[in-house]
Amino acid sequence: MKFSLLAYFKNAYAELRKVTWPSRQAAIQSTATVVVLSVGVALFLGALDFGFNAGLNYLIELTA
Repeated sequence: MKFSLLAYFKNAYAELRKVTWPSRQAAIQSTATVVVLSVGVALFLGALDFGFNAGLNYLIELTA
């Protein structure tokens, strides 16, 4: 089977023409949702890490 780079790009372009792209407003809303959820998860994991670290330091102080 012969590989043709030009045929690949033609087919890729044809497939991209079939895509139903979201509206600008939908893309902005989806991006905002992802950013807010990512910040929320980061804060939650940071608080969890801080709590575990404080607990571990407390246990180490008890045994020292």
